[in-house]
Amino acid sequence: MAKVSKRTLLKLAGINLLAAAAALPLLAGLPAVAKAEQPDTITVDYAYYNPVSLLLKEKGWLEEEFKANDIDIRWVLSLGSNKALEFLNGGGIDFGSTAGAAAVVGKANGIPIKSVYLYSKPEWTALVTRPETGIAQIADLKGKRVAVTRGTDPHIFLLRALASVGLSEKDITPVLLQHPDGYRALEKGQVDAWAGLDPHMAKAELESGALLFYRNPDLNTYGVLNVREAFATENPELVTRVLRIYEKARRYALDHPEELRAALVRTARLSDEVADKQLNERTDITNPVIGEEHRLALTEAGLVLREIGILKPDVDVEAVVDSLIDSSYITKVAAR
Repeated sequence: MAKVSKRTLLKLAGINLLAAAAALPLLAGLPAVAKAEQPDTITVDYAYYNPVSLLLKEKGWLEEEFKANDIDIRWVLSLGSNKALEFLNGGGIDFGSTAGAAAVVGKANGIPIKSVYLYSKPEWTALVTRPETGIAQIADLKGKRVAVTRGTDPHIFLLRALASVGLSEKDITPVLLQHPDGYRALEKGQVDAWAGLDPHMAKAELESGALLFYRNPDLNTYGVLNVREAFATENPELVTRVLRIYEKARRYALDHPEELRAALVRTARLSDEVADKQLNERTDITNPVIGEEHRLALTEAGLVLREIGILKPDVDVEAVVDSLIDSSYITKVAAR
């Protein structure tokens, strides 16, 4: 092998350095390819109106799924759709449980979320009163004090019910309380009626003799699990994995309804009878995929909300719903 002189080596090194220096301006013009860092923690909500979330939290299956990745799971209690949306908007949670109509309102108001999973088809809200109030129909609410949690499905249910008889929120005295406090206010006689939510509504019905004087399952919108858009964009694989474990919990709940009931009883501190009423009579968890029927239902709810002034007149409801729903993740999970 021929010997290369020191001068030749230095000369070659200089040529390589010059070539590298000349290439720098060209490389600077190329777009940077940044890989999102893996999060240290995934924050998931649990809610009494999303029973599968309670079972999932108890089982620790999400913790098991992400243990090898050194990703912790943090659980946050959502007391209503309004709180879940507030947490999602502020980055306090990555996954949050809301009613479908509430998610539409949140999205229309600029909250950056995607609805990726259907956790239930419920009849979880109705208008509730005590027997002695004499309230028997929607029109009887005129001038009455009504407990309600603003920005939730019961609130939307109340507004649509009032609109159906030519009334609006201006015709009643809204008393703004979170769902458990609304139940207690009705029980203590501090309000005349309440836009109820299970499991508190079932508890009021069985334990306090409360009357569900107006029911309409078609005005209840679906329960949807939402993810922050930024989280989904940066971690699409993690979204799919979270939903895969959610599916594991949902299928387990269908096969072991007694364990789902027990989780609800323990977490929400209910009797077995109250939990049975909520789960067996008013909660359907058989379909997790957000499909065309759900898109149409949310669009219809959004159009009504625009008509009664909850959404601004210029909101394109169809576009909002299309932007909100992303069923690609659960479709992948279901395909597996």
